[in-house]
Amino acid sequence: MSENHELILEAKHITRRYPAPNGRTLTACQDVSLNFYRGQTLGIVGESGCGKSTFMRMVVSLEQPDEGEFLFHGRDITKLKGEELRQHRQKIQMVFQDPAEAFSPRMRVMDIICEPLLNFKRIRKSEKEAVARRYLEMVELPGDFALRYPHSMSGGQRQRVGIARALVLEPELIVYDEATSALDVSVQKTIIELLVKLQKEKNISYGFICHDMALVQSLSHQVAVMYLGHIMELLPGDKVADGCVHPYTKAMAEAVFDLHMDFGKPIESIESEAPSPLDVPPGCPFQSRCPKCMDICRKEKPVLKTIAQGHQAACHLYDLK
Repeated sequence: MSENHELILEAKHITRRYPAPNGRTLTACQDVSLNFYRGQTLGIVGESGCGKSTFMRMVVSLEQPDEGEFLFHGRDITKLKGEELRQHRQKIQMVFQDPAEAFSPRMRVMDIICEPLLNFKRIRKSEKEAVARRYLEMVELPGDFALRYPHSMSGGQRQRVGIARALVLEPELIVYDEATSALDVSVQKTIIELLVKLQKEKNISYGFICHDMALVQSLSHQVAVMYLGHIMELLPGDKVADGCVHPYTKAMAEAVFDLHMDFGKPIESIESEAPSPLDVPPGCPFQSRCPKCMDICRKEKPVLKTIAQGHQAACHLYDLK
């Protein structure tokens, strides 16, 4: 899938821990290794608390890993500080889940969009309106929205402004953190179509965080399935529905409602709640909810193994002898 695409960012053995009360430790990401390729989308899907947002916050250097490294074109960016780090931020941008929270209500749209350019002295103040109009039209909004304030726009329009602001620095990678989850389904569809169009036009790499398995597989070239800080399965986006092998991924895929699904087939649900990230059991993190749990699953943590080209799973059911 990625053989003919340039590797932009390589995450190698990333671990992130947080101190918790009573001397305990919460491990949000455990030994995560993922790659971002030019013109491709890496989707990360999983339940709340699985570590996907923490991982992406480290991708954009909002947090630093406790172990591992991020290699941007081969350079370890986890060591960057001060002005070097500030300059690097132009290369990787982020679109947040709620643009209403991300924008200052006192700033006009043209100020919101052009603020990054002014911060890096890439335009003059007199150019703001013209630049903002150009990028608004790029995200399929009228240019005269440049003079509006965020509160006078719909959620979908505000999210397009967020995308425009991420694009102005011409980054190589944009991270979308649940960027469509607060939108109506019809609006969500138009935003996804816009993202696909922009990616083709600009050959940008995307990181896409989502709870919605159907949405993430429709947009992503590769999907990483996370559970309690671990990568459980990594596979091509077009193989998620009928090619996944991990019991957790299968349960999530089978729970997707579709107009063409077999309504006579019972929906398999994942029994019980996920354990606390403070109490991840030894062995496989998914053991307490897995219908195929074996003795070895309770004793030994499975590692990612290659199932097919571009497809890995961490499950003892697929140990290669």
